[in-house]
Amino acid sequence: FFISLSLSLFSFRFLATMAASSSVVDDYLDYGHAKCIAFNRRGTLLAVGCKDGRCVIWDFETRCIVKELKDEECSSPINSVCWSRSCNHLLVSSADQSLTLWDVKNDNRITRIVLQKNPLQARLHPRSSKPPLCLACPLSVPPLIVDLNTEKTTSLHICVLHSRCDCSDATTFCSPTPACFNKYGNLVYVGTSKGKILLIDYIENEVHAMILIPGDCEVKNIVFSRNGRYLLANSSDRIIRIYENLLPLKDEVKALDALKGNFSGLKGTDKLQAVGSNCLTLIREMQDLTMISHWKSPCFSDNGEWVVAGSASKGGHKIYIWDKAIQVKILEGPKESIVDLAWHPARPIVVSVCLAGKIHVWAKDVSENCSVFVPFVEREDEFDLKSPETEKEVKRSKGDEVEEGEIVENVENVEKGLDFSDSDMSQEELCFLPASPTYNVPELTDKLIRSSPESVDSNNSSPSGDTSGEGTNRRRTPSQ
Repeated sequence: FFISLSLSLFSFRFLATMAASSSVVDDYLDYGHAKCIAFNRRGTLLAVGCKDGRCVIWDFETRCIVKELKDEECSSPINSVCWSRSCNHLLVSSADQSLTLWDVKNDNRITRIVLQKNPLQARLHPRSSKPPLCLACPLSVPPLIVDLNTEKTTSLHICVLHSRCDCSDATTFCSPTPACFNKYGNLVYVGTSKGKILLIDYIENEVHAMILIPGDCEVKNIVFSRNGRYLLANSSDRIIRIYENLLPLKDEVKALDALKGNFSGLKGTDKLQAVGSNCLTLIREMQDLTMISHWKSPCFSDNGEWVVAGSASKGGHKIYIWDKAIQVKILEGPKESIVDLAWHPARPIVVSVCLAGKIHVWAKDVSENCSVFVPFVEREDEFDLKSPETEKEVKRSKGDEVEEGEIVENVENVEKGLDFSDSDMSQEELCFLPASPTYNVPELTDKLIRSSPESVDSNNSSPSGDTSGEGTNRRRTPSQ
């Protein structure tokens, strides 16, 4: 009873926090022309893919640039960025049909693979410390499993045999096709243009189950929650559907084989649909009834209890936040459409990218109210100097003496959160990067190289030397 009451109170407090949070643009990051963003696992670093092919990494705590990755062979816009689980590697997909894997800490390009089609999205395997595999979703072709070590690509078999149609041409199912790994990377969930979600064992390249989207609408996005219990499907009918994952989080392939044995009397798509009905169940549909618009970059919150999505309308920057029962809040920004969206992995912060390439940080507007704090009652010996022997005597008199070594033992036995469990982490996690000083204005850099110290001082003291270049995070109010 007390556990359920505590969880209810926590949910209520989180709801109240989100209802009051993210109501203002706390900050915005301005460097280049941003196209896509991705937080690392802890939310300490933010990777930004730019229009000119650069990938910039921000320290999200200090809001400064700590790394800039630039491939001389790539000058095309970045489509997506993805961190590895240990955050030591970054996978970048660009419009020149290439996949690039970076060693973030050492600034090294590990590999670069050129595909036959433009990869709109690429995701690393979620449980591999040294990422050998990635899932790429190219334009107009089925998703690909790419081995980043051998550069071998395997096209997923998404064509399902049906008695009423000829599926010999697999391209009829994808234009384009979204896909994602599940929590432990054992299965790939693929959405098709025919309103179906396929569960594929990418090792055997076999379709195990199929879930039908109501209305046979094209699936535009598929996203798993962080805990792996919920799946989000964004469809062309302007509805975001939330499914509950009924499969176990581990050994999903064995569970699917057992389900297929229960429906041995069925064949073809009937059997796949019967198995799929025991894999995902629809629990919630989300849409805007007043302004019916498509959705951009829908995603879950850090705990999977909230859903955030951006409106795809061209005339506004609107962000919608839902819980599993009601629509909580609508955030309105500048008169520019949303390009990408991300929720902070550990804090109630939403980050959005607008069409002009600026990154907006939505956070809680904190207003201090000192009257709500409990008055401090000073004890008689509050500020008296005490020797260690006196403190021990006071503890003995109160009966709260702590044995030697007990505190250390308790600290060592503190359980880690499931979301940040490092039990399967074979590589040291990268959380922070040292910031390297860079000049923001190229013209000023040339002057500093070619001129003497006296001329540098004169340039710095001139009015033109006060010009601020890009690469800084500028704080403005929404009115500005």
